[in-house]
This record gives sequence, structure tokens and C-alpha cells, in this order.
Amino acid sequence: MRTAGVIQRDRWRLSNALLLSLLVHAALLSITFGGQTFGLPGLNFPWKDRRVDASDLRILLMPAPPADPLPVPLSGPEDAGLAGKGDAGPAAAILPSTSEPVPVTETASSQPQAPGMTAWTRPDVNLPIAPNAPAARAPATSLERNLPVQGSDVPAPDVGGEAAQKQVEQEARDRALEQAARNEAARLAAERLELARQETLRREALQQELARQDEKARQEAARLERERAEAARLAAERQALVRQEELRREALRQEQARQDEKARQTQSQMEAARQDAIKQQAARQDAVKQEMGRQEAAKQETARQEALRQEAARQDALKQEMTRQSALKQEAARQEAARQEAIRQEVTRQEALKQEEARQEALRQEAARQDALKQEAARQNAAKQEAVRQEAARQESLRQEAARQEAIRQEAARQDAIRQEAARQDAMKREAVRQEAARQEATRQEAARQEAARQEATKLEAARQEAARQEATRQEAARQEAARQEVTKLEAGRQEAARQEAARQVAAKQEQALRDKAEREAQREERLRAIGKQLDAEAAQRDAQNRPSRSLLPTASGLRRGWLYGRADPNPDLVLYAEAMSKKIELNMTFDMVREVVKQPHTQPTVTVAIRADGSVEKVTFVVSSGVPAIDEAIRRVVASQAPYGAFPPTVARQYDVIEIRRTWVFDTAIRLQ
Repeated sequence: MRTAGVIQRDRWRLSNALLLSLLVHAALLSITFGGQTFGLPGLNFPWKDRRVDASDLRILLMPAPPADPLPVPLSGPEDAGLAGKGDAGPAAAILPSTSEPVPVTETASSQPQAPGMTAWTRPDVNLPIAPNAPAARAPATSLERNLPVQGSDVPAPDVGGEAAQKQVEQEARDRALEQAARNEAARLAAERLELARQETLRREALQQELARQDEKARQEAARLERERAEAARLAAERQALVRQEELRREALRQEQARQDEKARQTQSQMEAARQDAIKQQAARQDAVKQEMGRQEAAKQETARQEALRQEAARQDALKQEMTRQSALKQEAARQEAARQEAIRQEVTRQEALKQEEARQEALRQEAARQDALKQEAARQNAAKQEAVRQEAARQESLRQEAARQEAIRQEAARQDAIRQEAARQDAMKREAVRQEAARQEATRQEAARQEAARQEATKLEAARQEAARQEATRQEAARQEAARQEVTKLEAGRQEAARQEAARQVAAKQEQALRDKAEREAQREERLRAIGKQLDAEAAQRDAQNRPSRSLLPTASGLRRGWLYGRADPNPDLVLYAEAMSKKIELNMTFDMVREVVKQPHTQPTVTVAIRADGSVEKVTFVVSSGVPAIDEAIRRVVASQAPYGAFPPTVARQYDVIEIRRTWVFDTAIRLQ
């Protein structure tokens, strides 16, 4: 599942990188380079370019002295071309000459041209004056309208001079139109160079972007490789942990087999002793048999309650496991649905991006084609339909502006949608990370709980085996008792002596076993016993002075008291009695009495229970309180509910009247006394 999350995060990272690259390329393609300052590119709006900017042409005709008509020399190839283009015949080649020609004044517009625009101006034309031409305007020329005329007393020109004047004006117009065409061609060439330069820059930017994407892809591949290596390492660690767990379980099984083998050997030895004791031992007294029957009933009741408690715990564990499995299945289904939805959205987004790119490319080609057509039409119609071309250029600018505004609006909407999608994906990613962290934490807690349950089960299993062993011993003793009853009438005296000897030997063996166990624990408990005795003395003093109300029953003075603060003591019967008391509290479903109150934050309490020789409780003293009065009171009720705890064994009763047993109470899934 972690690998699936990593793949999903990688897919979103690649998608975000692709989207950013597309946005950068769209921005580069939408840039219009312009400006003539320092040779650097700049941003310019196409609709601000004035494609046609014709200056106002003003012509002023001045009077000249009469002169003989002479052929007009051509100043250059341009004049020759203009002369060849005239339609006036010989009058166009021979014009009257003056001794000093008067230039025609041309005033251009004083408005500055916009940067990045190539505007053309009409050239200055030195027109020769026809002979005897008065200083008057030619009414047939449209460019001379509304111009002031110097000199009010001008004689009317003759017909020949007017025709020559018209020819000159026609040549000037043709020359101006040719110059405008050359300027327009130069401007178009400059624009083509600028477009070629922009295309080169765009290709370089695309190459750099592709190189960056390749580098990013290599880095992403390296990161994925590192994550795969990390996943492999984690898998290897998990396998190692599984192998260690299997080895530990195998060791536990071997230890259990060894203990079973030892139990079988012990049982064989006891069987041999039983066969020998059948001939020697006598029947016990009726009181002993009644006591054994009562103890047997108590043991059976304890075993039944333990079985019920274990069954309830098993059912609870099964329910929790089923709940956890169901939660895991739901989580897997939800993640799979999220992954499918993400894949579908990614495919939809890629398709939308492809369609958007195709549409943008079609628009760009259409705009380029239309621009080429407009430029060709403008070049062909510049001389004849200037006003129409200007109007078309204005309308085209308006259309381009509308298209640009629409493109900007669509791009803004698309980017807004992309931002919202990115925000949603980011929220989903954060939610997935949070859920993954919560799942890992739940898994960790579940593992800890299972480990605690396993340890508790191991401990309970050991207790169960111990109880089973004791039960087997008891049944064996009962069977021996039945066998002994068969020979009671014949060998009563002899069997009584033999029974006492066998009991002494059994007691010696048990005492030796308990002594060995006590010696193993003595080193660990020695220091605790010393500390416990000191604390007990202090607690007894404090109890006598400050807390007389902590006892369940009134105390008696002058009693022989014994203390057991750990699990080791020279008297093995005292240790066994304390263990029996702890087992009675732990196994008799007493956790229900404290189940609710132990949910509060508390400290593990240390409690000293004083028990009289008849098994009744003298007092309960808290060495370390839990910090919650309700828990302390519940502990007192638990101790009182299990009383009496049975009379002291003879070896203990000969030494003590009261025994004080100190234990630390632990609450988890049950009550445990440590």
C-alpha cells in the first residue's frame, strides 16, 4: 500500500511538471517582441501598431518668370522610371525650365512615431515650374485642397502649362507611391527577420525547457529508485523480523516440549512412587478427605471461571480482529477508488490539454495565414485603396483585440480551473498522508496491543499449565487415596507410618524445589526485601499515626507478624500462600469491579494486604496511592470480595499470626499483581 501511495504521488508530480511546462510555452508563444532600444526584446501590443501612416502632403505653387521650354533632365533612375510611367506623351518629356526652380514645400506630421513601427514618409520632390505659370492651385488635384495660396492677383494659366503641371503632379504621386512600396517591402522584410528571430528564441527556449524536463525526469527516476531501494530494505527488515519471530516461537515450542518431557519424567517417577506406596500407606482421616473435596470443588470453580474468562477474552479478540480486517478492506477499497478517479481525471486533463494545444495551433496558423493574406492585399491595394486598407486594418486590429481579450479570458478561466484542481489534489494528497499516518499509528498500536495480549496469553498459558499440573497431581493423589482405601483394613498401622514417611519425602522434595526457586530469585529480591522492610516499618508507623481508617478490620497488638515484599523467602510455604492469594484475585473476574474507574489517568498503586491465620483480612494499606480515590476504594472492595483466603499452612501458622503481603497492582486487560 505504501508503494501505491508513492506511485500516486509521482504521477501527480509529473502531471504538475507537465502543466507548468505547457503554461510556460503558452506564455512564450503569446509574446510579441518589439522595440528598437538597445537591440533588446520587449513586449508590445499588436493593435497599437499603425500599419499605414501617410503624412500630409502640401504643395505650394509660386509664380516664375517666363522662360524658353527646355527638356527636363532626369536626376536619376527613379526620375527616368517616373517619366516612363507617364501617359501625357511628349508633354511629359519636355517641360518648361526656369533659371532657379522653386521647391515644393512638404510638411509632415510632427507626431512622433511609436517605437517598433516602421513608418514611411513621402519624399521631398523638387517640381520644375512651367513657363508663365501663375501662382495658383490646380483644382484637379485632391491633395491640394484646403491649402492657402500666396498672392491674390494671379493671372490664369494657359492650357499647355496646366497640362505640364498635371504631368508633374502625376509623376510626383507615382514616385511617392513607389517610395511607399519600397518602404513597405523593407518593413515586411524587417518583420520577417523579427519573426525568424522570435522563432529562434522560442526554439531555444523549448530546447532548454526540454533539457530541464529531462533533468527533472532523471532526478525523479533517481528518487523512485531510492524509494524502491528503501521499500526493499523495509521488506527485508520485515522478513528478518518475521524470521526472528519464528525463531522465538520455535524456541518457545522447544522449551514447552522440554517442560512437557520433564513433566512426563516427573509423572513417571511419581507413578513408581505410587506403586510402592500402595503397599505401605494407610488411608487418611475423613476430615482430610472432606477438605480435599472442598478444595477440589474450589479448584473446579476456579478453572471454570478461568475458562469462561479466557473464552470471553478470545471472543473479544476475534471481534477486534474482524473489525480491524473490515476497516482495512474498506480503506483498501477507498484508496483503489481514489486511484481510479485520479487516473480518470488525469486522462481527461491530458485530453483537454491536447485539444487546447490543437486549438491554439489552429488559431495561430489561421492568424498567420490571415496576416499573410492581409499583408498581400495591403501591398496590392496600397496605391489605389489607401482608405479602404486603413479601415480594414482598423477592423482587423479590433478583431485581434477582441480575440486576444477572449483568449486572455479563456486562459484566465483555464488557469483558475487548474489552480482549483491543484488545490483539490493537494488537499487530497494531504488527506491521504494524514490517513496513512493514522493508519500506521493504528497499526503500531494494534501491534503493541497484540504483543501485550500475546505476553498475557503466554502468562495465562503458563498459569493454566501450572493449574493443570496441580490438578493432575490432585487427581493422582485421589487415585492413590482410592487405592489406599482398598488395603486400609489390613495394613492400617504400617501404612500410616509409611504414609508419614512418604509425605515427609514428598514435602522434602517440594521444599527442595521451592528452595531452589527461592535461591534463584533471592539475588534479585534481596535488595527489594531490604527496601521493603524499611518501607514497611515506615508504613506501619505512618499507619499507626496518620491513617488508622485504612484497615478493613481492627488490628490486634502483640501478634506475630511476617512480611513478604517480593517473591522470594526462606519459607517456601509463605511464598506459595502469597502466590495463591494473587492468583485468586487475578483469576476470579475481579477486573469488572474496576473496569470503568481505571480508564482515568492514574499511577500504578503499591498495596500491602495484612491477612490473619484464618484467611481473613486484617487491613489494606496503600504504600503508593493511585492518585484516584475511586481506584483505591475499588482495590479495597476487590480484596474484601475475595476473602477469606484460606488458613495458613502449618509451617507458616507456627511462625506467624499475621502476614503482610505487598504487591504492585497493574490494570490492562485484567488485574495483575507484581
